[in-house]
Amino acid sequence: MIKETILVTGAAGFIGFYICRELAKYDVNIICLDNLNDYYDVNLKTHRLSELGFEADNFFIENEVYQSKIYLEKLKFIKTDIENKKNLEKIFEENKITKVCNLAAQAGVRYSLKNPHKYINTNICGFMNILECCRNYNIKKLVYASSSSVYGNNTKVPFKESDFVDFPVSIYAASKKSNELMAYSYSHLYSLNTIGLRFFTVYGPMGRPDMAYYLFTKAIINGDPINVFNYGKLDRDFTYIDDICEGVVKCINENKESKVMHKLYNIGNNKPVKLLDFIKIIEKNIGLKAKLKMLPMQKGDVLTTYADTSRMYKDYCFKAKTDAEIGIKKFIDWYKLYYNINI
Repeated sequence: MIKETILVTGAAGFIGFYICRELAKYDVNIICLDNLNDYYDVNLKTHRLSELGFEADNFFIENEVYQSKIYLEKLKFIKTDIENKKNLEKIFEENKITKVCNLAAQAGVRYSLKNPHKYINTNICGFMNILECCRNYNIKKLVYASSSSVYGNNTKVPFKESDFVDFPVSIYAASKKSNELMAYSYSHLYSLNTIGLRFFTVYGPMGRPDMAYYLFTKAIINGDPINVFNYGKLDRDFTYIDDICEGVVKCINENKESKVMHKLYNIGNNKPVKLLDFIKIIEKNIGLKAKLKMLPMQKGDVLTTYADTSRMYKDYCFKAKTDAEIGIKKFIDWYKLYYNINI
């Protein structure tokens, strides 16, 4: 039996790193791909890569193939961009890819207000390159990242995959909804097995520095005020990274034949937390009080995220199990260690 070779894009990103590390436990080969852009601190991205055993003398060179010093031939890293069609085709051609997990994307709702073109270039044009490679190289399965942002300001909760989602309130959300439509088209036209995963507010150690929980932690430790939008009247379905990772890997590893070629799943905690309560959990774990700067609702934001996860449980027996109290403690323990902070 030929060993699976799985391409993971966005491998130096928050979720991508955890997925690569988890997949390395299985009898598969993994091609880790990332462009290492500077949307946030590149040092954090290279730190994640070092945890996977990838090292470069000064910086990673475009299109160079790096072999993991921990997982050896099982893991390879290539610095490239999914927007580069020729580079992507070469990777598919040379590595005999069998499955793809596409996590490469321009993230962030707020940044999409400042630089909308980046979301079109990466999230739509880049994703198109992924779909074309999957079609042309006979890929067995494509698992890709969507987002809870597609639900916009839907008032019916919890959010179900069957809900109407034609009113995105940010270009980021619009790009993720576009991914789902594009994937459906390729599933219909070319019988490509695609699974879109709508992630709900992912958090945890080595997370993204632009996320609220990370910004709150930094500000509280530094004694700076934190911006609390909509005067704190927000609810978020915070989902711990280990739970996200378990759900994604279940989707990648499953090899049962399915008559439904395009599927969508929510991956959330199914347990929203009020923003002010979430801040209190952070305060408790740091041991300091936050200075709250209460502000009105910001453009592109939504009032509530709340995942109905029954479809994911039915098909994969998956249910998130990490409470915010536990997840935030693990994040703050990591944060203090990473930034060498003693409080």
